[in-house]
Amino acid sequence: MSDPVATQSSRKIMLWVVAVGFFMQTLDSTIVNTALPPMARSLGESPLRMQSVIIAYSLTMAVVIPASGWLADRFGTRRIFQTAIVLFVLGSLLCAYSNTLSFLVGARVIQGAGGAMLMPVGRLAVLRTFPRAEYLQALSFVAIPGMIGPLIGPTLGGWITQSFSWHWIFLINVPVGVLGGLAAMRFMPNSRIDDMGRFDVGGYLLLSIAMVTISFSLDGLAELGFQRATVLMLLIASFASLTTYVLRANRTERPLFSLSLFRIHTFSVGLLGNLFARIGTGAMPFLIPLSLQVTLNYSPLQAGLMMLPTTAAGMLAKRVGTQMIVRHGYRAVLFVNTFLVGLAMASFTFISNGVPVWIMLVQLALFGAVNSIQFTAMNTITLKDLDVSTASSGNSLLSMIQMLAMSLAVTSAGALLATFQQLFNEGSSSKALPAFHATFICVGLITSASAWIFMQLAPATQPVEEEEAQHMGEL
Repeated sequence: MSDPVATQSSRKIMLWVVAVGFFMQTLDSTIVNTALPPMARSLGESPLRMQSVIIAYSLTMAVVIPASGWLADRFGTRRIFQTAIVLFVLGSLLCAYSNTLSFLVGARVIQGAGGAMLMPVGRLAVLRTFPRAEYLQALSFVAIPGMIGPLIGPTLGGWITQSFSWHWIFLINVPVGVLGGLAAMRFMPNSRIDDMGRFDVGGYLLLSIAMVTISFSLDGLAELGFQRATVLMLLIASFASLTTYVLRANRTERPLFSLSLFRIHTFSVGLLGNLFARIGTGAMPFLIPLSLQVTLNYSPLQAGLMMLPTTAAGMLAKRVGTQMIVRHGYRAVLFVNTFLVGLAMASFTFISNGVPVWIMLVQLALFGAVNSIQFTAMNTITLKDLDVSTASSGNSLLSMIQMLAMSLAVTSAGALLATFQQLFNEGSSSKALPAFHATFICVGLITSASAWIFMQLAPATQPVEEEEAQHMGEL
């Protein structure tokens, strides 16, 4: 390794650079949600066929994240972090100047490639710069903006879209990115490992093919209009790629993700639970603002403001969730809470013009509370039993699964919306409320069904260490 940061002041500035990078990356995962209908009108598209704007970003992140750590080790943290900022800013500029949906989706791919490297590489730079005694404090500081980004994204996106235009939700990244890149050049070390082993290119390609093909197969049922035979072939290709990866990893000395990780029971259950539970819950930030604007004629700002109870309740519920886990254990909390999340999601089938606003606000707050408890418990159980040798790989795999689940969530929601629209013969988006209602029920059922995954945890209440309880709220 090389090029350490010498002074305490330089380390503090570097923390701010990493924190801002993480904020930009997480903000752009949700800021477009309330802007989709105005985007659709500007690009001459249906607002119910705009999910690819979100999918392109999250799927690209899922594909690039596994390679980010190796790239930073090989070429240096500062160099890759700056590359990430350049890609992110370039993608943002291209998004702002897009005049077709295809161009916008391509720009989001570039933006997602940059965003995928911002947090993993930034976190790696922090770990290599700060003394071990300061790790938790430094990482907690970096994590806070990353939590704020997706929370304020829908409201900020709605305000910017209504006050200016949807183009500015991307243009605001440019000055922040330029300043961040200059600060990284000055204050971030370019630490690297000189004797890096070979990257598992074969395993990486197999996993990437599996993720991309399964996402395309689901989106092919909705936005892309694929024939059923094409969808079937894509699904087969996805399962074949994943199966080949598993067989290959057993005989590869240094696989991208070792199968030994799955011998850790809590990690296996937590990872699978994250994947399937988030396929349901990850659809809600897409569905709620879209349904409010398309069916209830809310403005982008009004739709964004309606998401504030979800944010506020989620933040307040983190401490309550931690206390519940300490008292009752992961298994009981996750099993019951997953059902509650599913019920809260399905309850949105009752939204209509005749429902008072205060009832919808209560619904959104309840959903935000149980969803926050869900994320805290799922993330903690997945990582809690990893040791020093498996922590980095396990955390990267969890990050990849979370972004993949977000992509699959929006893809599935879009496919369900398209299916129910055809079923109910609702050709006009203004008459699409029954399709939204049916979709809310389906994604709620998907989430509730994933509760059985968490029943596979050990029956006994698992003790929570004092330090673990202290930092659970940060996940």
